Amino acid sequence: MSEKKVMNRNFVVFGAILIQLCLGAIYAWSVFTKPLVEADWTKTQTQAVFAAGLALFAIVMVIAGRLMPKIGPKKLAMSGGIVLGLGYILAGLFGGTNFWLIFFFVGIIGGSGIGLAYVVPIAVGMRWFPDKKGLITGLAVAGFGFGATLWVKLAGTWGGLIENLGLSTTFTIYGIVFFAAVILGSLWMKFPPEGWKPKGWNPAEVEKKTGASGNEMKSGEMLKTPQYYMILLTFVFGASAGLMSIGLMKLFPMEALQAAGYSQLAASGIAGTAMAVFFSLANGLGRIAWGAMSDKLGRKLSIAIMMFTQGVFVILFQWIAGTPALLYLGAALIGFNFGGNFALFPTITADTFGAKHIGQNYGWVFLAYGVGGIFGPILGGKLGDMNNFSLAFIICGVLCIVAAGIILGVKPPKQKLA
Repeated sequence: MSEKKVMNRNFVVFGAILIQLCLGAIYAWSVFTKPLVEADWTKTQTQAVFAAGLALFAIVMVIAGRLMPKIGPKKLAMSGGIVLGLGYILAGLFGGTNFWLIFFFVGIIGGSGIGLAYVVPIAVGMRWFPDKKGLITGLAVAGFGFGATLWVKLAGTWGGLIENLGLSTTFTIYGIVFFAAVILGSLWMKFPPEGWKPKGWNPAEVEKKTGASGNEMKSGEMLKTPQYYMILLTFVFGASAGLMSIGLMKLFPMEALQAAGYSQLAASGIAGTAMAVFFSLANGLGRIAWGAMSDKLGRKLSIAIMMFTQGVFVILFQWIAGTPALLYLGAALIGFNFGGNFALFPTITADTFGAKHIGQNYGWVFLAYGVGGIFGPILGGKLGDMNNFSLAFIICGVLCIVAAGIILGVKPPKQKLA
């Protein structure tokens, strides 16, 4: 096939980032928690919506992986944008501050839309960039992290949407934007022609550098290997720590800052900046940086370093959240490592089980995110209601350190010969 007939693969990066910016709305949930608590929601209820969104995100990703070969990546991504957009629009039109309606529209419907679209940029990007899987996956999902900054700030200090227009209108506006932007980004979500490969790419050289196994396993084969469960458990522990931190990034520092003598208004501004700027920007940068580093260091070592340091940072966070400068540093470090999960786990899945079926296989690995999305935020919310945030940070931090040891034990699986 003539090179001129092949789409410029850089368009895939643009489309992927645009889609992921919208899907990252789930990380902006913290900006809604304070007004909802003021509307008589409990802290546990605010985290329940977040947890539901994360759980449906992960569960639906498994379904999306099975749908991709049947309907194609473009249609799958578009369907995700439609479902996500409608979830937020319906929450705005009918939800108000009703817990169950917002739980359903934002948590269940919105989370399902994210799950439908999320795997598409990853699968498409890996097929177009087999020579830079770590970097391209990091770029593809960086928008997810940066999206939190955009949506938090538009709802808060930059756009003042919640203050000036109210929760309902903010949900509606976001829904319309998500609907349109994801459909636009989906236009470039196409696989390269069969047999296409980038000029100068040497598969054997890349596999040696990153530790790729050379396997091409389908989901049924992957699920029978111990390597799958070791990767899954590592991701569960990392996701739990990060998602608990995201869910509490506004509530816990506000309490710590007020205990240190800051006014409620000042504490709110400082805590909001920690989440919307430091955590979110580092989250996006971490996806790119860890992805690029893993192309040099290998996936397994990169994940081990990321998990161990994350455990240390999460444990320390409980003691530094009451000092603004240290709070910003802690939020940035935790965000940087948390972002790395989304570059490293797709690539270690592809390296261990093959890139050909990554759309289906990563859905099964990403179930870890759903488990972590339930365990981490609910643990944080429950212990927060019991005035024991410290125990939540210690539990999740220790689990991350354990995860570093688990991932170091992963070896390439043996694939049955046909």
